This record gives sequence, structure tokens and C-alpha cells, in this order.
Amino acid sequence: MAAAPTVSSPYTAECKGTPNTTDYRIFIKNERGPVSPFHDIPLFADEGNKIFNMVVEVPRWTNAKMEIATKDPLHPIKQDVKKGKLRYVANVFPHHGYIWNYGALPQTWENPNHVDASTGEKGDNDPIDVCEIGHRVAKPGDVLQVKVVGVLAMLDEGETDWKVLAIDVNDPLAPQLSDIGDVERLMPGFLSATVEWFKLYKVPDGKPENNFAFNGEAKNRTFAHEVIQGTHGEWLKLVRGEVDAGGLNVGCVAVPGAKEVLSTADASAVIAASAAAGEPVAMETKVDQWHYVQAK
Repeated sequence: MAAAPTVSSPYTAECKGTPNTTDYRIFIKNERGPVSPFHDIPLFADEGNKIFNMVVEVPRWTNAKMEIATKDPLHPIKQDVKKGKLRYVANVFPHHGYIWNYGALPQTWENPNHVDASTGEKGDNDPIDVCEIGHRVAKPGDVLQVKVVGVLAMLDEGETDWKVLAIDVNDPLAPQLSDIGDVERLMPGFLSATVEWFKLYKVPDGKPENNFAFNGEAKNRTFAHEVIQGTHGEWLKLVRGEVDAGGLNVGCVAVPGAKEVLSTADASAVIAASAAAGEPVAMETKVDQWHYVQAK
């Protein structure tokens, strides 16, 4: 059987500032110019076949907590900061950094004023998170086309924080992964490792273990698609100005009916005003420290 053709992305990343500092930014562009990875990249790459676009924020095996800056113009990817310091996730033995390519689905929003019927908790005010479980280590700012196989419902400090499980359509294993049962069958131990990672990753920072709805059970593909569509509906209300944005930036370049639209010139000016690209600075060695945590 011939191999499936490789699907390429129409998006590219432009890095500004100095990696491992607070001024580092990753902007996303297409052939027409800058776009918002929160608002302008379509949710679906192929709606008929339920193939989604995923924006990679954090590559597998890395620790820097990179994320789409939902409150900034044009929503670049940047490293989260807490109390003036860059944030890194701890290495909870035997895991090193993130154990998947981690990112978000564009054009989704977990509304913090909407109570999810299945979890009883409100949203976390971010695009819905994705764990891409393929073999390739991606780069921050990559836009992957993924198929969704399931979802976990993490409860993070009283908020619903969905974790979609997906695989890059270009991955050799993708044709064999269609639903959550296929993951357990072909990647034994991976789901339990994922739950363990999310339960424990904040413990080295002195926080309690995270909990999950459904006793940590990963729900299937159909359930995941319903969750995604619900967050897409909430995003539509947000970008159209039908709900309180609560400090989020709703400016976009190409969304029909959007409340705030940026011209290509304005979007380019945002990038031009950012710090010039520089060479990475060294991270503190404690980022590589192992932490030994026993789950309760």
C-alpha cells in the first residue's frame, strides 16, 4: 500500500525577541501576512473528515510553559510569567518536561462564565488544550493538522480544563488511531502516564494534585468532538462581542462578523514593534532537576 501524501501547513512562525527571556514572542503568518493563532486560524482544516488545526505551544520533552497570549494584540506565543519569573514545568520522574506536543485548538474558548454540564465547573478562560501524541517533536508555532481520538476532563482549581488527545495526520500511526480504545491498544500505558503527568506536575511547586472528572477516564472521540464544538460556539460569542471578553483581546484579521478587525498593516506593525530577534540565553540548571513525587 502506498503511503498517504504528507499534509503541509500554510502557516509559518516568525520569532522575535530573545528565547528564554520575557520579551520572546512567536508570531504566526500565512501567505497574506500576520494572523492571530487564537482567532484567525480556522478550527477545522477539513471539516468533512473532522481534521482540526492545532497550534503547537510546547514541544515534547521541553519545560518552558509557552502559551498563546490571549490578552495581547495578535496573540503571539510567549512564555508564561509568574511573580516576574519565567515559568517552567517540573520534571516529575520519570517524565521529562511535557510528554506530548502540547498546544491549543484555534477558534475555541473555555468560557469562565459557562458551567459545563458534564463536569459542573466553569471554563478556564483559554482555548481548549491539545496533547498531540505522535512520534515527531514539533516546534513552537507549528500548525499541525490533527485527528482527535478522545479527551480528558481535568479539574484545575475549580475550573474545567479539557485536554484533547489527538495525533498529527502525517504520523505513521495516525491511520490506526481512530478512537480512544486504539490508543490503549497500540500505545499501552500512555493514557495512564498522561493522567499521572497532569495529576502531579504542580506538586513540586507546593500545590495539591489535580483532579479529574469521570475518575480520570478518557472519553471517546464522539464526546471529544461535542466538547470542541461547544467551546467553538463560546468562541463565536466572544469574537462577535456577544459576551464579556473579561480582558481578552478579541482583535483579529480575517474572522467574518468579528467585533474588532485588524488590517494587515496594523497586524504587521504589532510584529515590527516587538523586540528584535536574538540568540537564546541559558536557562537555569534547576529547570533540569528531577522531582520524585508519590501519587496519593
